[in-house]
Amino acid sequence: MAQGRRLLPFLRPYRRAFVTGLVCVVAATAIQLASPWVLLFAVDDLTAGITAAKLRFYAGLMLGLAIVGGVFRYLMRRILIGASREIEYDLRNHLFAHLQRLSLGYFQASRTGDLMSRATSDLSAVRMMIGPAVMYTSSTALTFVVAVVAMASIDWRLTLVSLVPLPLVSIAVRYFGAAIHQRFEGIQAQLADLSAVTQEALAGVRVVRAYGREPFEIERFETANAGYVEKNRALIRLQGTFFPSIEFLMGAGILLVLWLGSRAVVQGRITVGELVAFNAYVVMLSWPMMAFGFVTNLLQRGLASWSRMTAVLDASPEITDREAAGALPLDQVRGEIETRHLTVAFGDRVVLRDVSAVFPAGRTTAIVGATGSGKSTLLSLLPRLYEAPSGTVFLDGVDVRRVPLGVLRGAIGFVPQEPFLFSDTLGENIAFGARGDEGSAERVEAVGRIARLDKDLEDLPRGYRTIVGERGITLSGGQKQRASIARALIGDPAVLVLDDALSAVDTYTEEEILVRLREARRGRTTILVSHRISTVRDADQILVLDDGRIVERGRHDDLVAAGGLYADLHRRQLLEDELAAS
Repeated sequence: MAQGRRLLPFLRPYRRAFVTGLVCVVAATAIQLASPWVLLFAVDDLTAGITAAKLRFYAGLMLGLAIVGGVFRYLMRRILIGASREIEYDLRNHLFAHLQRLSLGYFQASRTGDLMSRATSDLSAVRMMIGPAVMYTSSTALTFVVAVVAMASIDWRLTLVSLVPLPLVSIAVRYFGAAIHQRFEGIQAQLADLSAVTQEALAGVRVVRAYGREPFEIERFETANAGYVEKNRALIRLQGTFFPSIEFLMGAGILLVLWLGSRAVVQGRITVGELVAFNAYVVMLSWPMMAFGFVTNLLQRGLASWSRMTAVLDASPEITDREAAGALPLDQVRGEIETRHLTVAFGDRVVLRDVSAVFPAGRTTAIVGATGSGKSTLLSLLPRLYEAPSGTVFLDGVDVRRVPLGVLRGAIGFVPQEPFLFSDTLGENIAFGARGDEGSAERVEAVGRIARLDKDLEDLPRGYRTIVGERGITLSGGQKQRASIARALIGDPAVLVLDDALSAVDTYTEEEILVRLREARRGRTTILVSHRISTVRDADQILVLDDGRIVERGRHDDLVAAGGLYADLHRRQLLEDELAAS
């Protein structure tokens, strides 16, 4: 119930629609319940004597009731189910917006397929609970109450007999309802597994092809699919027992009423018309009992799905603007970065140890070090992709925790180690990093030239309007990296962060890009991470990381002369270049 109350904020904007829809439910149900009384008078009147006028009158009256009842039934469906669709729209937007605010750690611990299942299949089940379930519940409850009162007014003894199956129906609904809830939760969990397997296989299609693992992926999908089908079959078997059981109990009640009612007519206690009307009401009661089972199914499914959705909505963003001190104008950011005694650990593993460094505004700082030395982690802390301890990372002398995220991330153009492109045109992927009207075609072409994408345009069928495919699958690794560099540059950030962003680019193209970047970097704080000495040798300062610590710092020539870790890395790369040349 507590989880159900959490839906109320989404329902409140549609109060008027629900009230109007429920009025239509009352009108449609009232007209339906009036039909047996018309039959009662018609049968008794026609028994006394049949005339053409009587037949036309009662036929016209029944037809009129059917037409008016159909209009109200159409309106109740359109209004209530339409409102449920609007609520589904709001819920989906709210869920997606919430996912956008969650930190990277949440997505690393969650599977994409599972989240997609909650945003689609689970959300549809919640909509069914809000719309059709509410409509059927109100309609069947009203039908049940009014029908029982009308039946009692005809013959209270027959009414008691007709209600004999109800306790058994209640027991069946309670038992089957709990079982349906449990099995539907299992189905949704299995659907999440199936979605995750599908998403991983499609996202990793290149790796699957490269290793010839298609049979393995097909088998993995078939196993997950078979599990999903089996869980659905178990639910179908349960529902296949549930609905016929209710039908049998209600059918037994109708048979008993027919037998006893016929005797009552013979005894003169009720008229033939009253028996016809009474039986019509008994038949009407069978639908509420059936609908009660259907609604129970919808409610159990909806509650199970809403529980899965609230598990996502309850996840709190780890990185927020809670400590933001106020608006720092984006156009006034100079771009000086500083870390003070920065220590970061993930669980028991310490990644950065007492890192203190200044990245001067308008200068280029390079970071080198072995794999796993903490370079990417350090860069990810600057735009707060991960949270650094308070008082350890600063932008222009202000703790980054106190800088609004919009300003902080707007001031930093970040090119990650693994570039990601959307399934859109190359130009739109570059313009993704733009602010305001910076994403013009001329601006896209300008930053494309800096990233040296212009030399690839002849190979692209529609230039910057070429669709790059899922995750940029139609582009090479180097082209994706250069598109990411162009995306970072188009927003004209005060700080440009390149996390090994030229690793997939050949040496000649790298040199071209670096030459063009020097002009673009003028007056801009640039932080480079690379394993290539050729990329970092012209930096204003070079930081050498080893096991999470800064062990050396200085310019290229000074570090080579010092004979330390950087000099050793330099010698090894010179040797590799000589071996490659020979």
